[in-house]
Amino acid sequence: MDVDTRLLRTFLVVAEEGTLTRAAQRLYVSQPALTKQVRQLEAQLGQALFTRSRAGMVLTGPGRALAAAGPAVVEAWDRALQQTRRAARVLRVGTLAGGANEATPAIVAAFTRRHPGWRVETRQSAWSDPTAGLAAREVDLALLRLPFPGQQDYRTEVLLTEPRWVALASGHPLAARELIAFQELWDEPFVAAPAETGAWRDHWLAADERAGRPVRIGAVTDQPDDWLSAIANGFGVALAPASAARFYARPGVTYRPVSGVSATSAAVAWVPADDASEPVRAFVRCCTEAVCGE
Repeated sequence: MDVDTRLLRTFLVVAEEGTLTRAAQRLYVSQPALTKQVRQLEAQLGQALFTRSRAGMVLTGPGRALAAAGPAVVEAWDRALQQTRRAARVLRVGTLAGGANEATPAIVAAFTRRHPGWRVETRQSAWSDPTAGLAAREVDLALLRLPFPGQQDYRTEVLLTEPRWVALASGHPLAARELIAFQELWDEPFVAAPAETGAWRDHWLAADERAGRPVRIGAVTDQPDDWLSAIANGFGVALAPASAARFYARPGVTYRPVSGVSATSAAVAWVPADDASEPVRAFVRCCTEAVCGE
């Protein structure tokens, strides 16, 4: 019997966290979707893996056995995937929210120029996965925005820092202003990322920079096109990197500088297990040289 490694990874996170709530936050999925995956794995194995109670998810006997053996299976599969990609000379890079801005093509070009025969495959991630594929090991590195959930589990190298601006409908009363104080936006509805993204969503809502004022959510999106449509249609405003004015320009959407809110940083991230990987180290060097001039 074959078991989807995605289901096994999900099971291991639930087993480690002990509750569906925390596991769903870590995996950036809804609790109903997570419950469905756990039940799917239980159906495939023909075994109950958890007993469910108000206290959380408690492993059964078969669940404890799988929790003990599962990590080695996942690690072995990850090694096999990595060796396959290395043999094919493919480096997979996830990108999110503009990646490293205009430097992204230069980074890819520098890597392929220095490593003939290697190919870089870039993968644009939805905002519902702030790790841009790293958490699921779908990519070798990621160009993403800080902070992101689980950041402490990865290596990160900050590449650039820029102000956060506000995107709002062009007909909005504040759209004609040259500079908007963040306090003036506190009572506005915001277009937000999915709740499962946790700290990443909170960062783009500047939830901890509102003096305790609760956030009003006007719409939830996880794709740039849907995000822009929600803003243009007046469902809410949104904080964005200043570079979004270049990368996500659209009729009906206006970007304006904001005072009183902290900046945002872009970084390259990878898993610690790849510290010794020459292709990974080389790509990180290309990132810092292209953006930071090091």
